[in-house]
Amino acid sequence: QVQLVESGGGFVQAGGSLRLACAASGNIYSIHRMGWYRQAPGKQRELVATITSGGSTNYADSTKGRFTISRDNAKNSVNLQMNSLKPEDTAVYYCNAIITIITDSLGNYWGQGTQVTVSS
Repeated sequence: QVQLVESGGGFVQAGGSLRLACAASGNIYSIHRMGWYRQAPGKQRELVATITSGGSTNYADSTKGRFTISRDNAKNSVNLQMNSLKPEDTAVYYCNAIITIITDSLGNYWGQGTQVTVSS
């Protein structure tokens, strides 16, 4: 019913930048909060950043000042600009969205994940 498709992961040296993008499609009535989470090998999935439909943002302490989340409500998309990347940012990054679908059902949806690797 709903798909989240991510793009933009890859390999970068420490200090470099990457931009992740995620687009939602399907039987969408409205999208509430969108965000990015990440999971490194052997660790639990953790918050990176979220943004509400009104534009309010929330960042993990480890990403504040380096990452910027933005969204385009008209395109049902969310982006994550990642600057000053560090090796500890290496992880699979997952797009997340809380969506009300056309049947009036509220759900929590995840993308398939995109790998970000930062070398030292």
